[in-house]
Amino acid sequence: MSCSDIRHYLPDDILTKVDRASMAVSLEARVPLLDHRVVEFAWRLPTDRLIAAGEGKRPLRAVLARYVPKALVDRPKTGFGIPVGEWLKGPLRPWAEDLLSPGALSDGLFDRAAVRRWFDEFLAGRRDAQHGLWALLQFQAWRRAYG
Repeated sequence: MSCSDIRHYLPDDILTKVDRASMAVSLEARVPLLDHRVVEFAWRLPTDRLIAAGEGKRPLRAVLARYVPKALVDRPKTGFGIPVGEWLKGPLRPWAEDLLSPGALSDGLFDRAAVRRWFDEFLAGRRDAQHGLWALLQFQAWRRAYG
């Protein structure tokens, strides 16, 4: 799994997102734990040194414990999400309105009234449908381009 992460997940997903997000705000980002010497060292460690009692990244946690308060080291992950809701209510709203218009939904694949109600409730703040709407919009954009 580690090999797959290094070959695919990091360059094709995580690092791409960090790169794009940091460049978008003119921020120079560094990924120090991917320094080849750190990766080579970690790759040589036996699994039981990396993971113990269900807790991963043991060597890193041990080093951090010397310099960083425990509350910052022993906490759950917090993801890096994109502000889809803000985009759909702001700069991407015309695009969304177009893709969810009655004409764009005229083939009967989706219930036009239900989609409109869903979008209106989202815009009014009565429903958190940003992720579902995003999926629907991506499908509609794909259909428009290739359908």
